[in-house]
Amino acid sequence: MPSVTVSGDDSGVDELNWRAPPVSLTPDEVADAHQRAARALSEGRLFETADDAIPLYLALQGIDPADARVKTGLGRSLDRLLDQGAQALRHAEDWTESLRRARQVAAVARTLAPGDPAVTAYLARVDEADQLTRLNVASERALREGRLGEEGGGALAGFREVLKWKPGQARATQGVAAVESAMIRRAEEAAQVSDFATARRWLDHAATVREDAQTVADARVRVEAIRMARIVELRDAGVRDMATPLGIKDARVKLAEVLRIAEPGNRVAADFRERIDRATYYGLFRPGQVFTDALHNGGRGPEMVVVPHGGFLMGAADEENGAADAEKPAHYVRFDRGFAMARHAVTVGEFRRFIEATQYRPRATRRGHSVVYDERSGNFVRRSGVDWRSDYAGDRASDDMPVLHVSVYDAEAYAEWLAGQTGHGYRLPSEAEYEYALRAGQQGRYPWGDGQPPRGFGNLTGGNDASPSGRTWNNAFIAYGDGYWGPAPVGRFRANAFGLKDLGGNTSEWVGDCWHASYRRAPADGAAWFNPGCRSRVVRGGSWASSPAQARAAWRSSSDSDMTNARVGFRVVRGI
Repeated sequence: MPSVTVSGDDSGVDELNWRAPPVSLTPDEVADAHQRAARALSEGRLFETADDAIPLYLALQGIDPADARVKTGLGRSLDRLLDQGAQALRHAEDWTESLRRARQVAAVARTLAPGDPAVTAYLARVDEADQLTRLNVASERALREGRLGEEGGGALAGFREVLKWKPGQARATQGVAAVESAMIRRAEEAAQVSDFATARRWLDHAATVREDAQTVADARVRVEAIRMARIVELRDAGVRDMATPLGIKDARVKLAEVLRIAEPGNRVAADFRERIDRATYYGLFRPGQVFTDALHNGGRGPEMVVVPHGGFLMGAADEENGAADAEKPAHYVRFDRGFAMARHAVTVGEFRRFIEATQYRPRATRRGHSVVYDERSGNFVRRSGVDWRSDYAGDRASDDMPVLHVSVYDAEAYAEWLAGQTGHGYRLPSEAEYEYALRAGQQGRYPWGDGQPPRGFGNLTGGNDASPSGRTWNNAFIAYGDGYWGPAPVGRFRANAFGLKDLGGNTSEWVGDCWHASYRRAPADGAAWFNPGCRSRVVRGGSWASSPAQARAAWRSSSDSDMTNARVGFRVVRGI
């Protein structure tokens, strides 16, 4: 019998076509070839070399087409081949090398038994794996290139198409998760540069990738943490800026950025805005705050209260009963910044410290007299030997009484000394500051509104008041009594809405303005209306001996700069 050669190319097998490696056999080699083929089959060596099972069986078939052992061997080889192909297919969609192996098996099976039902089914599975792999590969390429598919198409659409064909397919499932991760990463990158609108859009896209994904919820928490850290960072930097008045502008720039990135209702943003407002209007203070300044020589200055910034209608309305032309026209005044005002009038004890520290000689001391209340006549009379140490009747005053018998120059000298002792801008209040603090938000005829004074308002002329000898007022608030004839020690009555005491009662007070016969052309910013060298100054506020008309909130009086008496004292204000 002649020898038989089963020929093929030297490459063995590719992914589309297979030709058996060349095998040359002679009849004398048939038995040995059977043994080699059986051994190759048992070892799973099926088609890649000339010494593998299928090439050997095909060569044997060429020598004896009717050989039953060859037919059986080829059948068993086909079964083993399809088993190997099935194993490769299990990983083909996730591992390129497995798909390549499955394709090689397909090429061999197609050559060996093209019409076999098992081969046909296997080839269909290979085609499906091939298409799914191509989709996955294309989607992975899109993912690497950043084409995520948030608006349709891109990587997400490809992975979803794979999962539509084969739900749960591992590679596509991982791809979908990778798209979600990429969207989350973009959200976090946007958050790092404070672009939280873009971060939100990417997180919203990510939330549509997988239903109820915890990773997106966790990412939202991280983005909010980045947002909050940035807000706190800006707030803290802004607070440092506000340490100096010139830093307010920089702090407002940071506030604008905070408001841009913060969610509505953010408490840190609200706190930052409030701090800037406070710094703008109150410096390092807050409205209603009570404080004292240290004196250079030791001790503390007067107790001060921070008055809130704002505006009010100053003066008397045209129809106000008892109003004078000097109290008109009513005009709007606004304070763009708060200020601090002494809680009560300067006391004898506080003024004593100034006198002893400076050896200053007030006007009444130098001229040797002042005006006091005379109990015997019921009138105010001039009396010798009366000065700042005296009470309303000319007797010795205790240190907790409001200082009386001081001129406006004496009051200004005290304020200048206080400024030098503390390093802060103490002065007399402007007339507008006084009325604003006196009204404390009220716009009625009196500091308390309209009608009779409420019980305990302050030291006013009351119909129930009586002097030591039993005198009563001829012109007083009916049925009102406060228990005092003459000034009371400071602070004995309740504070007004701004936390200030004895405004509008106890003593009238000097202010920093010169006298003007009306409010025409008066400053609208609340500053003192002062003309250098003026002799006529302004006294504001009702006292223990003022008629009801003089207790009105708009009441004002002109007094000579050197005037001293038993009804007029003063308090100070300080810039903040």
